[in-house]
Amino acid sequence: MRTLRAALVLSLVALAGRAAAKQPVLVVSVDGMDQRYLSDCDRLGLKIPNLRRLIREGQWSAGVVGVIPTVTWPSHTTIITGVEPAQHGILANRRPATEGGTPYWSVDFLKVQTLLDAAHQAGLKTASIHWPVTVGAASDFNLPEYFLKWRGGQVDLRAVSSKANPPDLVARINGMFPSFRQEWMGDRTRALAARYLLRTERPDLLLLHFGEHDAEAHDNGPFTPEALAVLEYTDELLGTLLQDAPPGYAVVVVSDHGFEKLEREVHLNVVANEKGVKGLRPMGGIIVADDAEAAKRLGELRADPQYGIGREVPRDEISRFSPDLLDSSAVFESAPGVWFGSASSGELVTKPSEAGRHGHWPTRYRAVYLAWGSGIRPQRIPEISIKDVAGRLAALLGIPFEPGAARDMKVGGAIQEGKTADPN
Repeated sequence: MRTLRAALVLSLVALAGRAAAKQPVLVVSVDGMDQRYLSDCDRLGLKIPNLRRLIREGQWSAGVVGVIPTVTWPSHTTIITGVEPAQHGILANRRPATEGGTPYWSVDFLKVQTLLDAAHQAGLKTASIHWPVTVGAASDFNLPEYFLKWRGGQVDLRAVSSKANPPDLVARINGMFPSFRQEWMGDRTRALAARYLLRTERPDLLLLHFGEHDAEAHDNGPFTPEALAVLEYTDELLGTLLQDAPPGYAVVVVSDHGFEKLEREVHLNVVANEKGVKGLRPMGGIIVADDAEAAKRLGELRADPQYGIGREVPRDEISRFSPDLLDSSAVFESAPGVWFGSASSGELVTKPSEAGRHGHWPTRYRAVYLAWGSGIRPQRIPEISIKDVAGRLAALLGIPFEPGAARDMKVGGAIQEGKTADPN
């Protein structure tokens, strides 16, 4: 009898500690989904009935301005922290070579709290599927973005399973969807994992990251038939999520960055070396002149289209997006279709290693914010910053959230396995 009473007390305590969200939220991130896919969907002939429905019935931003660098892991971390990469600590997809060169797998690398932390502290049930930097996250149900090998936008499920929370989560999902346990975890199986959680656990906050469009856009270029087909498939998966989402859920579709087709790679240090000019730093979508002589040379070369030099970035934009570059003399964007390569000898112009890229200056393109669900009225809102998304999600959940709140730091680096390359 005493044992039964104790068990009852523990059950009541557990129930008391379990809060309810103002509105449960499913966040679906489509990696690399440029705003133009949605704004130009008629011109592109995109068959995306589910996204079109959300646009018609939901709150849609005119675009989302990103952060530097406009790449997957820093941007996804900004989405759930509300701060710049320099503040949250995830500075690239991978750590510097001096630190091992592996991706920032673990939350131990984070300097600030995330929305998952805030939701968990508020007593909400949390879940995350393939979200970057979530190994060890405050997620009750977690299949983090983690891999020992990868193929396009797919990663090896065995590696993911080794970091799962709870440890038997893959087995549970496979019990409902027997086709889940394949070698490669792609967007189809990510959707299955989310559908399992929506049907059985009904988390208050579920973060889901689709990665296959990004891989296709790198391989064949954005807005190509191949990329459009993957986006249409992503829309089909979104439809299955909408069917399984319990009543009352808000569905928020976001992306991390835009995309640009590449035609050529230009190696300006080849010319600089021939002219004896020092201080040029090519950084993909931009090139930095460290001194006045280098800035003057870039200004002269800009007049000739073969060098692929676009606009000079104004100082106020440098201050806004990358204050660490204020000590330089000038920053120039690449011209459309151009990527600045790092070679200092050989050919000036080479074929790009990828058909599509991101990592440009944040104003170059726009990402996506689209919210739909009970209580969200149809509305067109102005452009927002990607840093605003976390606050909007917190408001839907009805929880307090302070962007930049310090997180207890652990010494990162315990997780060293994995390829140094990444699919993002």
